[in-house]
Parts: sequence; C-alpha cells; structure tokens
Amino acid sequence: MTSGFNGLEARTGVASTSASLSQIDHSQNDTASSHAPTRFWTLLIGSIGVVYGDIGTSPLYALREAVAAAGGTQQAIARDNVFGILSLIVWALIIIVTLKYVVVLLRADNHGEGGTLSLMALAQQAMGKPTRSIFLLGACGAALFFGDAMITPAISVLSAVEGLKLIEPRFEHVVLPITLAIILGLFAAQRHGTARVAAWFGPIMVVWMAVMAIGGAIHIVGNPSVLLALSPHHAIGFLAGHGATGVIALGAVFLAVTGAEALYADLGHFGRRPIQIAWIAMVFPALVINYFGQGALLLADPKALENPFFRLYPDWALVPVVILATVATVIASQAVITGAFSLASQAIQLKLMPRLDIRHTSESEEGQIYMPQINLLLLIGVLLIVALFGSSDKLATAYGIAVTGTMVVTACLAFVVVWKHWGWSKWTAAALIAPFLVIDLVFFGANSVKIFEGGFVPLLIAAGFMIAMWTWTRGTRILFYKTRRNDVPLLELVGSLEKKPPHLVAGSAVFLTSDPLTTPGALLHSLKHYKVLHEKNVMLTIVSCNAPRVAERERIVMEPISEHFSRITLRFGYMEEPNVPKALISCRKMGWKFDIMSTSFFLSRRAIRAAAASEMPRWQDNLFILMSRNASDASVYFHIPTGRVVEIGAQVSV
Repeated sequence: MTSGFNGLEARTGVASTSASLSQIDHSQNDTASSHAPTRFWTLLIGSIGVVYGDIGTSPLYALREAVAAAGGTQQAIARDNVFGILSLIVWALIIIVTLKYVVVLLRADNHGEGGTLSLMALAQQAMGKPTRSIFLLGACGAALFFGDAMITPAISVLSAVEGLKLIEPRFEHVVLPITLAIILGLFAAQRHGTARVAAWFGPIMVVWMAVMAIGGAIHIVGNPSVLLALSPHHAIGFLAGHGATGVIALGAVFLAVTGAEALYADLGHFGRRPIQIAWIAMVFPALVINYFGQGALLLADPKALENPFFRLYPDWALVPVVILATVATVIASQAVITGAFSLASQAIQLKLMPRLDIRHTSESEEGQIYMPQINLLLLIGVLLIVALFGSSDKLATAYGIAVTGTMVVTACLAFVVVWKHWGWSKWTAAALIAPFLVIDLVFFGANSVKIFEGGFVPLLIAAGFMIAMWTWTRGTRILFYKTRRNDVPLLELVGSLEKKPPHLVAGSAVFLTSDPLTTPGALLHSLKHYKVLHEKNVMLTIVSCNAPRVAERERIVMEPISEHFSRITLRFGYMEEPNVPKALISCRKMGWKFDIMSTSFFLSRRAIRAAAASEMPRWQDNLFILMSRNASDASVYFHIPTGRVVEIGAQVSV
C-alpha cells in the first residue's frame, strides 16, 4: 500500500479551527503580546473558546463511562474505584496534556505552526530528504483526524441533549430527534462561516469553565476527602488490582484527554503563551474540580451514575446548564468541523486529494473557508453515527481510538524532531519522548479492546480516507509517468520555434505545468490547432513548500528562456491560499508587465479512462476516475478568472 506514496514530499500542516479570534495572530510572537495586554487577553480567551472546546466538554461523559467500565452501578460504587479513576484522570491530564503538549510539543513549532502534520513537515525537513515512513505516519494521522471529526460532534451534542432526561424523563424519546436537528443546523450554518459567532466562543466557554468549577466545588466541600485521589498511588493500585477490567476502564479514562491535539494544532493561531496560561490558570483547574466533584457525588449517591455531570446541579439550574452544555458542545464541534476543512485544504494543496470547491466566507480572515463536499461527507457520517449508536454511552465505545492513534503518531514524529531538528543525541531524545510514547501506546491498547464494540467505526473512516489518499497519489503518479513518455523537452521546442517562429499574436499566454523542464501539453495542442504563438509565453509551476508560509520576496522565481519564453515558479506555504493572479502582479517588478486582461491561461483538461493493462486494480482505477470527475476546476482553485481561461482536452488512460 505504500507504493503510491513513493517520491512524494511530505509537506503539510493543519489548523483545527477558523474562528475569527483564532486568526488574530498568525505567528508566535510573545514579545508583541507583552506590549499589547488587550491583544494577549483576547488571544487567551479565544483559545479557551476554540482550543479547549473538545477537552472542555469531556466531563459530560468521561467519568461516568470510566466508573461504569470499572463495574460501578447505580446501586453500589466502590470507594477505591472512584479514587482510582479520579487519580487516573488527573494524572492523564498532567502527563499527556500538561507535560507532553503544553511543555514539550508547543516548543516544536514549524515556523510558528503546530499540529501533527506540521510536525511531520518539520520532521521531513530535519531528515533532509523525503522519507516514506514519516510521510505515511503523517498521512495516517490525517486520516485518523477525519474519523475523530465525525465522532466528536456526535458524542458531544448527544451527551449534552441527554440532560433533558433529567429535567423530564418523558423527554427521553425526543433526545435523538433534537440531537439530529442540532447537527443538521450546525452543518447547514457552515456555508455562512463562523466570523459572526466566533467572538462569542471564548466568553461562552469561560462561563462554561466557571460553571463546571462551581458545580464540582460544591460537592468537594461536602466530601473533601476525595482530594486524596490526587495521589498517584490510587491510580497504580487500581490498575494493579483490576486486571482486564482496569484496562477497559483505562480506555474510558482516555475520554478525559480527547481534544489534547488541539493544543498543538492551534499553536499558530494563538501563540504558545496564551494557550499555556489558559490551560494552567483556568481549564486544567476547572476540569479537575469538576471531575473530583462528580467523584464526591458518586460516593454520596451511586444513583447519580446515570448522569453525574448534570446531577452536580440543583433541579432549578438544570435547564440553563443543559442549554449552556449544548452550546458548549456545538462550539467544540465547530472547531473540529472547521479543522476538517483546513486539513482537507492542506491535503489538496499537497496533492493528496483532488481539488475540491473551497469557498472563502470572510473578506478579512483567510482561514475562514467552507468546503461543500467535505461538509456533506461529515454531515452524512455524523448523522449515521448518531442513528447507529443512539446514546452517548454506546458512542463512547467508538470514541478515543482515533485520538490515541494520532497521539502515537505525534510522539513518533516528535522523536525525529527532537533528535534531528533540535540536535539532541538519539538517546537523550528517546529519554524525553519514550515515556510519552509508552503511555500513548498503553492508552491505544486500552482503547483497542473496544474495536468490536464500536471502535471499528473511526478506524473504518480513517481507512477510507487513507485508501482515498493512496489511490489519488498512486493514480496521479502513474498519470505523470505515462504523460511524460510523449513529452517534448521545453528547450528543444523553444529552439525550434525561435528558428522558425509561427505567427505571433499580441498578449501573454500562461501555461500551467507541474514539470518546468518539459513542454506543457496545452502548449503543444495550442500550436497544433491554432498555429499561432503569443508574444509572451510563461511556463508556470506552482510549488507547495515545507514552510507554512513563504515570504513575499521568496514567492517568485522568474527565469527568461528566450525572447518569447520564460519560466516562473510560484512558491506557497502549506497554510497559504494559492492565488495565482495576485502573485503574478509582483512580476511587474521583474520586468513582465502582467495584465490580467491581456493574459490567457491555458489549462489541460484530461478525460481519464481505465487502461486495458492498468498498474492498479480495477476497483482502484474506478475510484481514481470517480475522484477525478468530482475534482473542481484548476481555475477555481488557483483563483484564475474563468473569462481568461482556455481549456484544452486530452484523453489519458491510467
């Protein structure tokens, strides 16, 4: 399966949201923040609303599922089990979130950008050459993220709406319809963008954190002995004494740290210090207080296991808390959905996926994008998952395995970065990363026991995306080599045309090509059919770089070939939008008086057919052709006005 990735450079990155507050800072500049307190606090509050949406809603279901997995019932819950689960949760938050992500990984930035795929790009740079194993790790992490992007909205919204059953038991039959309606509304609103509501994300989540802390603190005051669970010996004793049950409970404990990847993925949007301070000063304390409050409640009243989070609050407060919880889960879901848009956009630019329709929903924030095909795919997946599982406790069996897989990938890539990029010795790097990797593998193993109970769902989703990426990269590689068989070296053609030039017409012609050394097919077909040549002919190659953004002074490389021909290379970072006309305007400083109204862009449109003797299986041929047919026009992706585009078709077999 790896052959389809041969020769590809892993140049990618992901941002998990496009909320407008998250776009305020595109570089990690703590010095600037120190001189602008208002800006710093805006970033800090914004990070609470976006970065911590997922992990901040985990108390809705994490402790309940862990205690139930340990054998707790509404009739009896062992005190040692509660202490053991609480200890496991708090130390998972300390080791995985605080130490691994907040302390270590936030320092492993790729020019200010974070996330598993940015880490992969940094690892490739550190290795000095494209490495298949690193590329496959990053692609696997990306595929697992799509699985998580479907599970998170389903379990988050469903667990919040289930609070209605506590307000009125007769509401049980409307939980599923209301959940489906909220999800439909959430995805339907994506086409409008999040700019108008993003400013509310942070303040709402700050209120949510405060409400969680207050609810937990009230019950801790009633039973302060629960704080003894802060000692790690309770976690060790629980695992040592429960065998297989302890492993199952450990898989449920991991639900408390899902969303930790967002800490790293959103590094480029908020900066290191706002994310770190938000975690240490507010999010971590609020989570610990709430979990310990739930533990104290369960010790006092085992019947509260039905829904210990909402049972923290008096009856008169249930309605507003349920409403607030629903809003908080929608915010958490929004961050994952927009993250999927961002990830898909990166995959397209890196040629891991076909070009899809990308619509910008904000004139001022470049990260505000909407992708109709991805949105529909996610919607269908989320609706099917909700309908299939029906309740958050059943859905919890499917949650976690995709996230643990991503964390294992992150730890492996982090080792390469610490070793090669930071310049540490191999053994010192291993000493730093190995403990995190071991813990990630333990959690991955604990979640693996749930594969046949529902954990197969995110794995199937990830496998589907992995197969699609493999098919696309393999198919495009085959097409590339097949089309090169009939290629004419560009310099050879230019020399021939200079000796015997055809009729020249006024204006400029731009031919898009992936190989600047060979003649684009569109140019050959243009000469064959029109028998004319423009006064100015540009062979344009667009390159995606390992860096998230490219400085304007490094954007363009212009190379004259002859009086009528030149080569131009446009370089874009993996976090940038490839706007060709905007970039070509800069060529005016280099001597080419670029005018969009006197320039024609020639593109090759290929009609792909399955070859009689294909290098791919028939099913993969058909999948590749289907993906090709659903790809959007290159003119749309590169922002070339359709009125300036000339498409020349050709039939190619794969």
